[in-house]
Amino acid sequence: MENNVQPKKRALSFIQSSGAFTLGNYLGAVKNWNEMQDECECIFGIADLHSITVRQEPAELRKQIYSAAAMLLSVGLDPEKSIIFMQSHVAAHSQLAWILDCYTQFGELSRMTQFKDKSQKHADNVNAGLFTYPVLMAADILIYKPDVVPVGADQKQHLELARDVANRFNGIYGDVFTIPEPYIKNVGAKIMSLQDPEKKMSKSDENENAKILLTDTPDAIMRKFKRAVTDSEARVCIGENKPGINNLIGIYSAITKKTADEITAEFEGKGYGDFKTAVGEAVVEELRPVQEKYNMYISDKAQLEAIYKEGAMKADHLARRTLSKVMKKVGYVL
Repeated sequence: MENNVQPKKRALSFIQSSGAFTLGNYLGAVKNWNEMQDECECIFGIADLHSITVRQEPAELRKQIYSAAAMLLSVGLDPEKSIIFMQSHVAAHSQLAWILDCYTQFGELSRMTQFKDKSQKHADNVNAGLFTYPVLMAADILIYKPDVVPVGADQKQHLELARDVANRFNGIYGDVFTIPEPYIKNVGAKIMSLQDPEKKMSKSDENENAKILLTDTPDAIMRKFKRAVTDSEARVCIGENKPGINNLIGIYSAITKKTADEITAEFEGKGYGDFKTAVGEAVVEELRPVQEKYNMYISDKAQLEAIYKEGAMKADHLARRTLSKVMKKVGYVL
């Protein structure tokens, strides 16, 4: 009898180690990772090597890395289903990055929009790492030979660079790297700033009232929603000139699974105050189990470290296989 079971595609995703997830990250992408775990062979990494392109206070960086590790597990990623690890624990990333540096053109890196943006923000520290970190990102991706990589609009340029470098290397040495495709299935809700609903919610926003962090207390969440920018119409419905209310409806819909029309009917005759309270309460309840797990992991460093060290061993095994093949092709003696 023929076995027609198709092997799962390999998916890869890295998150920054700096700062907590926002509600936008959670509803827009992270919730879909749980489904992706069941559909794909998944590898999730914390991109801690990338953190030091900007000066970091060591104790704070260490705290943020632990926080990111705890949060990945708290949102439902399962170390029994997926490889979950810290980038700096797998030395092969840095080794491959140097080799790929030599197959990446200066002009390609100089066109990277994030380099231009960060150079302006940190004009006193425009270091070589800030310029070449897209090559480290390419190494992060290519070393695991993923079929698909979930990317947002701000990372699409980096995936394109990884594909270009992989194609260039393969063109010289043969079929070495898998050319990854963007993973765009199940795009989640796009959550906007609570204070400026024309722009995306961001953890780097200096206005604390503009963002909901997954680590915010219930009181803080309720306070931020009550201060959310709305409009003068005082009717809960989708409208062209109602970006604030449209955003709140999107959040409420993403959590409750109710349609915009159902939400409008539910709050017919009620004011924005009632609606903001309902949205805040829905978010508090949605995040309650996430926060309970987070507090458990962050208070048990031994359990957290055991999970990530095991993940790093698995990741290292895969990474070294690719690195060895690359080094042989280039001509190194192993």
